Amino acid sequence: MVARTYTVAFEGIEARLVEVQCAVSPGLPAFSIVGLPDKAVSEARERIRAALGALSIALPSKRITINLSPADMPKEGSHFDLPIALALLAAIDVLAREDVEGVVSLGELSLDGSLVPVLGALPAALAAAEEDRALICPLACGPEAAWVDATAVIAARSLDAAVAHLTGRAPIAPAEPGELIAQMGHRDLADVRGQERAKRALEIAAAGRHHLLFVGTPGSGKSMLAARLPGLLPPLSAAEALETSMIHSLAGQLEAGGISRTRPFCEPHHTASMAAIIGGGKGAKPGQISLAHNGVLFMDEFPEFSRQVLETLRQPIETGEVVVARAAAHIRYPCRFLLVAAANPCRCGYLPDPARACARVPACGEEYLSRISGPLMDRFDLRIEVPPVSFANLDAPPAGEGSATVAKRVAAARAVQERRYEEHPHARTNADAEGALLDEVAAPDAEGRELLVRAADRFGLTARGYHRILRVARTIADLAGDAHISRPHVAEALSFRLTSLRG
Repeated sequence: MVARTYTVAFEGIEARLVEVQCAVSPGLPAFSIVGLPDKAVSEARERIRAALGALSIALPSKRITINLSPADMPKEGSHFDLPIALALLAAIDVLAREDVEGVVSLGELSLDGSLVPVLGALPAALAAAEEDRALICPLACGPEAAWVDATAVIAARSLDAAVAHLTGRAPIAPAEPGELIAQMGHRDLADVRGQERAKRALEIAAAGRHHLLFVGTPGSGKSMLAARLPGLLPPLSAAEALETSMIHSLAGQLEAGGISRTRPFCEPHHTASMAAIIGGGKGAKPGQISLAHNGVLFMDEFPEFSRQVLETLRQPIETGEVVVARAAAHIRYPCRFLLVAAANPCRCGYLPDPARACARVPACGEEYLSRISGPLMDRFDLRIEVPPVSFANLDAPPAGEGSATVAKRVAAARAVQERRYEEHPHARTNADAEGALLDEVAAPDAEGRELLVRAADRFGLTARGYHRILRVARTIADLAGDAHISRPHVAEALSFRLTSLRG
């Protein structure tokens, strides 16, 4: 008779239910695992054998067969140890079969029977809740999984503790959710001297999730400005926090099971590989663009990233998700991020300064920025040339608004957008509006449309550029508290688009 229990296999952030079947039959002693296991799953035999030995349980001198169903889905990771052990214990009548059939479990076994934390406890808890089953996981994973309150999460210290719970000998109380991580202090926008136009661009970008490109000489404050963007963004909603935490759970970045309402801020180095930025590698792990989901992706020295990485960004920017293609499957990860890129105007960085520029001006600037292709440049809603800051501004006392003041306006504009798109599940901000929805919410008045059409004809705007200007104009109107888009809103949106950085 076959004993059954359940675990999960991960495809992106989706946890797919896997039935773990165990049959103990007469024959030569053997312990085999089938169902497309990877090396870590196949090695579970030795870990389970040692863990059961630590509990003074000997394997029968029979043929033990473990099947992981569906058999055509790849199984990766050490979290299959615990469910295989539970199915085996049920097959040799140490545990009641009906008890192990009612749970989903995951966890890696140490040789002494203790349970080692694994990745993905949060998505596994969601899968268990959908199946109306309890979840058994390692003790360290309990606070993370317990954020899903629709299922009982049993966090066991060891295999012995899990067995004692299932037999009723020593029941384990359901785990409590981890602490809500307090919002970290952000750097203040008031620290930035001058650069008022760049600050305005940051505000617009934060309010509508518009992608932003800074181009300026070294030391002009591009990185300093980008680092202050998280302080302008509203905290994650409950749904966004759970969605973001599922990705971080798969990447092993949830500390002590805590969930943060702070929006992610990722800043990969320009030498990072394709797999690090986009996702992939062993197990098709999420990359930086997915770890920045619902937050900010800051790419400094933008033209220095490999051409392959830059061009691969085009599709995720448009769709809000990335597909990591593998031979056996295509893994999808969400990646709705706000892209902030910074670049020098040329390789030496001093193109606008005749006293410091190299002898190849202006060809060096054209050559350097041409690393950013036209289609990719077209996806930046806001393009800002950041001039050097004068010493007079550096010596002056702090001036201008602080982050708290600007963040209030951004939060008000985001609240307007939340009400506007509450019946449109695929749109959360103005940057997501497209097609008929964009025509409905971002239609300018007659004067505004006339200005936009004339600018489109004169400067040869693409259809994408035309629509992105409308989205930015809609955000500018939201920040001003205006229900309709008028000529001044369109003019300001055009000023951030029609620069020497058109590409």
